[in-house]
Amino acid sequence: MTDQIIKIENVKYRYKGSAEDSLDDVSLTVKAGETLLLCGASGSGKTSVIRLINGLIPHYYNGELAGNVTVAGKNIAETELCDLAGTVGTVFQNPRSQFFSVDTDGEIVFGPENVGLPPSEIRKRKVQVVSEMGIEKLLDRSLFELSGGEKQRIACASVAALLPEIILLDEPSSNLDWAAMENLREIILTWKKQGKTVIVSEHRLWYLSGIIDRAVFMKKGRIAGTWNGEDFAKIPEKELQEMALRPTAADRKYADLFRDDEPEKSETGTEPKDDPAVIAAGRETVSGNDGIILRDFYFSYKKKPYIFRRHKFTKEDGEDLSLCVPELSLPKGKVIAVVGRNGTGKSTFLRCLCGLEKDCTGSLEADGVTYKGRKRIGFSYMVMQDVNHQLFTDSVAAEVLLSMTVKDEKRCLEILRRLGLLGYKDTHPMALSGGQKQRVAIASAIAAGAELLLFDEPTSGLDYAHMVKVGKMLRELADGGSTVLVSTHDPELIRLCCDTELVIRRGRASFREFLQ
Repeated sequence: MTDQIIKIENVKYRYKGSAEDSLDDVSLTVKAGETLLLCGASGSGKTSVIRLINGLIPHYYNGELAGNVTVAGKNIAETELCDLAGTVGTVFQNPRSQFFSVDTDGEIVFGPENVGLPPSEIRKRKVQVVSEMGIEKLLDRSLFELSGGEKQRIACASVAALLPEIILLDEPSSNLDWAAMENLREIILTWKKQGKTVIVSEHRLWYLSGIIDRAVFMKKGRIAGTWNGEDFAKIPEKELQEMALRPTAADRKYADLFRDDEPEKSETGTEPKDDPAVIAAGRETVSGNDGIILRDFYFSYKKKPYIFRRHKFTKEDGEDLSLCVPELSLPKGKVIAVVGRNGTGKSTFLRCLCGLEKDCTGSLEADGVTYKGRKRIGFSYMVMQDVNHQLFTDSVAAEVLLSMTVKDEKRCLEILRRLGLLGYKDTHPMALSGGQKQRVAIASAIAAGAELLLFDEPTSGLDYAHMVKVGKMLRELADGGSTVLVSTHDPELIRLCCDTELVIRRGRASFREFLQ
């Protein structure tokens, strides 16, 4: 590795409408074939560096740019985005944002087709990347049916099909389970062996151990430190926490949350009673007012044809069900970690619970009151995995106030302060980083004060310090009487604030022994 394939010289950049520089006098060179980690707190400038290299700054994002950026001998400011397609490939935090097709095969070959390669070369590249990434089982599938991890693998394949010299990954593990992260690690290793230059902007660090050649730490838009891969892995966890970084090693026991050795289901579709991991099966309940009782929650993405009346799903639909919860009691005043593999039904469970899936049957009982259908929406509040779908106003403060039944500006500002967002109260939510948007959505949920609060991957894209803040607030919400369900792949969050774990396996729910 001798040639400098990326050269960033004294770059300052400020997004249009922002009062602060996102990048402040950044200089960085990257050698061809190097695997580089960009780390730092949310909003430290990592994503802006990625956008400099792939040309989104200045050709897509408007703002004030000073300094020079050269990639593979091309001056970025003078090179159109289309001319970088075969040189730089980017896998974004949310792979859905970069999909152009509706099926997996079409997405993989979209790039080669778009640059006008011959059909024979397109077919050759498809076969090559499918084999390299082991995604044969994902072919001929609808993108809308894939899990987060599966979408990430298709996004990686579509980028690799263009055979770029440089591959950029922006928070690629944010919504992945343990197994999917290990698969992502193997993909990066494959690219590394091929001699590609790989740059990863990331908060979750353990899966990159032994892969990266260099780590670059960013703070407030500046490069605040660099280490080679070996030295970075040796930094004590306490020191990493002071830098707002996650651990570089993870406790292997949490891999058990996403294991493949799932027990066989009974004829009713629930987990067997003799499973040693299960301490309260889906059909067991707590008597009286000790819990929120769920009954007859059935849902399927396989829609059945009907002429006059929509098909009502029951447990008799068996394997066709995407969600099968005959009966379940959720303890009040607890933080419940909803865990399981990508694609096993965690998000479906939360969406059905709060009434967002209109075809889902089922009722929710709390304090003697029964909530059915859309009435569950008023009883609960959900923060979605992709928070862009639930940010509506033109300022952060207005977004939080929108969730309040009775507007309370003082309480709004206090919530923002505790989540580290007070300085952004007048900023448009869409001008924030992914982690900052996540915290805005969490602030809105807290402000709503619902009895049942649902969070789908609330710490995706968050650094260690903000993960701790979110965890403490979830704990406070539960201590205040709310029942909090958190779908998560984040072992640090589970360790910090959760009381128990609800395992979702193929749409079936059961509590298990807690892994504290």
